[in-house]
Amino acid sequence: MISVEHLSIEYSSRPILDDITFLINPRDRVALVGKNGAGKTTLLRLLAGVETPTSGRISKMGDLTIGYLPQVMMHVDGKTLREDVMGVIAQSNILENASLQNGASAYSLEAGISGEEARFIAEMDRTIIGLGFERKDFDRPCSEFSGGWRMRIELAKILLQHPDLLLLDEPTNHLDIESIQWLEEFLKNNGSALVLVSHDRAFLDNVTTRTIEITLGRIYDYNASYSQFKVLRQERHEQQVRAYMNQQKMIQETEEFIERFRYKATKAVQVQSRIKQLEKLERLEVDLEDNSRLSLRFPPAPRSGDFPVIVEDLRKDFGEHTVFQDVTFTIRRGEKVAFVGKNGEGKTTLVRCIMGQLDYMGMLKIGHNVKIGYFAQNQAALLDGELTVFQTIDNVAVGDIRTQIRNILGAFMFGGEASEKKVKVLSGGERSRLAMIRLLLEPCNLLILDEPTNHLDMQSKDVLKAALKEFNGTVICVSHDRDFLDGLVDKVYEFGGGKVKEHIGGIYDFLRSKRIDSLQELERKSDEAMRRKGDEAKGESSSAKLDYAAQKAAAAARRKKEKQIADVEAAIAKLEEEQQEIEALLTDVAQQTAENFQRYEHIKREMEQRLYEWEILSEEE
Repeated sequence: MISVEHLSIEYSSRPILDDITFLINPRDRVALVGKNGAGKTTLLRLLAGVETPTSGRISKMGDLTIGYLPQVMMHVDGKTLREDVMGVIAQSNILENASLQNGASAYSLEAGISGEEARFIAEMDRTIIGLGFERKDFDRPCSEFSGGWRMRIELAKILLQHPDLLLLDEPTNHLDIESIQWLEEFLKNNGSALVLVSHDRAFLDNVTTRTIEITLGRIYDYNASYSQFKVLRQERHEQQVRAYMNQQKMIQETEEFIERFRYKATKAVQVQSRIKQLEKLERLEVDLEDNSRLSLRFPPAPRSGDFPVIVEDLRKDFGEHTVFQDVTFTIRRGEKVAFVGKNGEGKTTLVRCIMGQLDYMGMLKIGHNVKIGYFAQNQAALLDGELTVFQTIDNVAVGDIRTQIRNILGAFMFGGEASEKKVKVLSGGERSRLAMIRLLLEPCNLLILDEPTNHLDMQSKDVLKAALKEFNGTVICVSHDRDFLDGLVDKVYEFGGGKVKEHIGGIYDFLRSKRIDSLQELERKSDEAMRRKGDEAKGESSSAKLDYAAQKAAAAARRKKEKQIADVEAAIAKLEEEQQEIEALLTDVAQQTAENFQRYEHIKREMEQRLYEWEILSEEE
């Protein structure tokens, strides 16, 4: 399918890929791995034709079709979810053999569509729902969805085109566990070849059968899954290190000989011979930075009460929307639990209730002497941009951990000169990693981590996971990374349908129970479908049409939401005016009364509440 021959690419005279050669064959499922900055995304862009190599060539079959999902992409507004996805299908000639009756378009929902069109529309429905959307989302404008959901739309469009080759760059970053599992099954059963970049070890193991590692500009190709590759890579790395050390010893001895006898006439021939030998020598390179054995230990957790978090009959509403209700559970000291579920089901909302950032109904009690360490998605924004990476950590490190700061920074990809960078020049991902390190060094006994692994590579995730397992406090982790949660948590709280359900056991115990439940539900639905089959009109596809009443209800719901957003925006505008008035008032010393300060704090809390309501309604949870 694709032949890569002697390919090289440089940025500012710095080689990223150096004279690499390999083939991608039909039905190959390749994991592309390596440290951050090794060139994985660059290679995907080269294969997709987005970038041009400095030298070498990439040869493709003449009729090869490629679907490329980058980490960041531009989105075009003006269409509904259904229109956006169906438009791509129509453009890709997928429906070229379908008969369009009565002038109906390829994505018409009116009566008279062909059986082939109905099958494609049904496939579209399955794909969109598999990626986490609901039917009520189909006619929503794409502009209403958050960035993560927009990325799912782009992924659906790519998958539905059935390209010969899929190039996916971190496709699971915006997916929940159920959607990741659906995508796994799709990719395993899909006929397309695949080149995949991901830091999700379980996803790689379940999907790929070949691993290409990029290191120091070169590639190493293994006909093995990721876990098998790790074993083989360790053996290869040890051999490379031994060969490198032997060569370095030989070079040192040769240079010492040359230096010692450089000016002795009797040794002139031998010296010149040794000099030529060094000039001709092909110097070995090896990545000696191997942090796999590094360990990060938290400061001992101050002892808390037996029950750090107690929740009874908890309910949270935003306007008329109930996020969850009747939530009751107790987290005991030392437990490590996971919050899982689809995006928008209230995981972050409950975390913010625990943090005291949101009001709620019911009872939520934080136990005696509980000291919370919280990692949120916006944690990186709170860092001081004028400090260096090293200073940021040095300011919070205490005790023996201070002697390990550089090792810790290296484990989280801030080794060498990177530790002297100022925070303000770091990327978003780098800031998130730095915020994580800073948090983990502050003494606490309840760690609450909201998607902590999104910007960590596998090595850094291993370091973090090992540290959390050794942590003697309590942990609440919101995550979709099954491999990270496996062996870490002993209880799972599932969010969905306004409820929070407790599952005793690890993440894979939970997933097995969910699969059993899903199979039983599938059997029930199958029986119901058989009973309904005789009542269906001939040639019509239930998944290809929307009932008039459903369309009407969807439109009403959309208008209702638009009104809610307008009401919240009006309330925010009014609160901003009140805040400006009270701030102007407080500039007068005579007006700096307890009553005015209380009023100011009340306005601030109300503003935070309204802003968060606006985020939820705008799908930006």
